[in-house]
Order: sequence, then structure tokens, then C-alpha cells
Amino acid sequence: MPTIRDIRVRALRVPMSEPHRTASGVVVDSPLVLIDLTTSDGVTGHAIIFTYTAAALRPTADLIQNLAQLITNDPLAPTTITDKLNARFRLLGTQGLVGMAIAGLDMAMWDALARTHNVSLTRLLGAAERPIQAYGAVGYDGIAGSAKVAEQWAKRGFRGIKAKIGYPTVQEDIAVIEAMRTAVGDTMTILVDYNQSLTPTEAIERLHHLEPYKLGWVEEPSLSHDFAGHAHIAANIKTPIQAGENWWGPLDFHHALHARSTDYWMPEVMKAGGITGWRRIAATAEAEGIRVSTHLWPEVSAQLLCTTPMAHWLEYADWWHAIVQNPIEVRDGLAIPSTEPGSGFTWNEPAISGLQ
Repeated sequence: MPTIRDIRVRALRVPMSEPHRTASGVVVDSPLVLIDLTTSDGVTGHAIIFTYTAAALRPTADLIQNLAQLITNDPLAPTTITDKLNARFRLLGTQGLVGMAIAGLDMAMWDALARTHNVSLTRLLGAAERPIQAYGAVGYDGIAGSAKVAEQWAKRGFRGIKAKIGYPTVQEDIAVIEAMRTAVGDTMTILVDYNQSLTPTEAIERLHHLEPYKLGWVEEPSLSHDFAGHAHIAANIKTPIQAGENWWGPLDFHHALHARSTDYWMPEVMKAGGITGWRRIAATAEAEGIRVSTHLWPEVSAQLLCTTPMAHWLEYADWWHAIVQNPIEVRDGLAIPSTEPGSGFTWNEPAISGLQ
């Protein structure tokens, strides 16, 4: 079995092709940590960590580089090494930057392992590639702006859109939903995301007004880790409740399951604990009959969704495509997972050099 020989870490900020508006501000670039993990056989695995804020970019990169010395010369066994790192940081905790760093190394190891065996991540995990339905994101763009972006996704063949809402009044939320429906027609699935902006009581009051619009789901109406609050919302609203992109690792999903917090799950491959954590969450979802969608990382996420019968929606985002050689392709609203060796990332080095 090959061993881990070297780990290279780079920090950079990738400008957004279009600014992404949220209720808490406008995202103009993606702060990313790129990881290159090389084995004793000379195979290099790649991974991306998205730090959400530039303030966390350099600390995260430094932390990953510091963790590298704990696993150098270890056999290339992603699950074993990830469990080792989680145990090592049990007292500090494996959420936040520590969890992100461990997940990044986990993703790089899985990519290297798939490349070692000359197969895609999907094939390495025992599944076959298949098209996955994808939705496009609509920001906190107001009535006219949301309708315009929704129409653009529809013209590209997407079958779903997800809009950020949570405007000062429910009437404004409804106006945005109605404008998007007019723009995209009757067959498009409309999803909405409150980004944790309501209390459970406020959410129930608002969502009753949204029931007639037959939304595909309402995402994070309340604080993500208020499992009891989300359970109260889900018990009182017919529209499915979605959450998970901000839950950390399998344990948070365990707590959510036992609280009956939501109807659907959305594990993000980074916060879920890398590919190792995501697979464990998906196994629980399969056993419990919970549909699973993904957040960001479309190249990796599409392959992971191929490995579970509970696959629901892929969130498509082109935020990092400038630095990836072969970004994931979407045809007729379906994401086409890569069949090349690895998890879907090969760097566009000239583009990266221009950003450093």
C-alpha cells in the first residue's frame, strides 16, 4: 500500500463570475485552500476547502499544513487516518476550522486513492456514474432580480432553482416566489432558503402562507442547530423542511434524526467530515429513508450522490470553475459525473498562478 509522502497547501481567493447576494451581505469571491497530497508512488490527490470568509483563509491553510506532519508516512487509508485525526482532536473538538482541515485531508486522500486505482471516486466506492438532477442558485436579489436569475437557469435547462428569501415581510417572500414562478413556468421545482433567519414561531407563521405555492422544500428556516425548533416547524408545516449543510459530521445528523428535525438532509462534504463522514451520513439516511441532497463541491458531490439510492438534488455552483480544468457538465438539467480517475478535480494551474 502506498504511503503519504508530501502535502502541499495553497491559499487563494477566486473572484465570483457574478456577485452572490445573501441577507447578510454580498459574496464577491471564494476564499479557497487547495490541497495536493502526494503518495510514495508519485500519485497526487487534490481537494478544495472553502473557508466562507477571507478572515479564516490563512489560519485554515496553516492548520492543514500543521496536520500534515501527523499523517506523513502513514499508509494511504482515508477512513483510518480520518478516524485517527478525529480522535487526536477530541478534546479540542472537530468542528469549525479543525473539522474543515481534517475534511480537506480526507478528500485529498480519497482522490489520491481513486487515482492510484485508476478509477473515478464513484467506481472506487462500488457504484456506477449516472446523471443527477441539479438546481441553480438564486440570491437575495429582490423580486425583479430573482425572476431574472430564475429565468436564466430555466433557459439553461435546469429543472430546479433555490432562492434565498427571508425578506422583512412574508408578502415580499411571496412576491419573489410568484415572480419566479411566472418567469420559469409550471414545471420547474422551486426551493427556498431562509438561511436561519427566523425563530421557530416566526417560521411556522410565515410558512403557513407559503403552503399554497407547492415548494419543493424550505431550507433552514431557523437556527441550524436548533434541532427541537426545526422539529416543531416540521411537525406543523406540510412543505418538506431541509437542513444539514451547517451540521458537523455524523453526530449532528444523529441528533437531528432523533429529534425528527427535518424531512430531508443536505450534508456538505466539508462540514460532514469529508468523504468518510459523508458516506456514514448517507448510510444512515438510506436506512431511515431520508432523501439526501448536497451543498457546493458539485464535482465531488455528484459522484457521492451516485453512491446512494437516496440521492435527491445536486446544488450546482460554478464559483470555483476558473481553477478547475474540467468543471462538471450539466445537460438538460442533469449533472454528469466525471468518469476520469479521482473525485473530479484537476487544477487549471495557469489560472491559479494568476490569482496568487
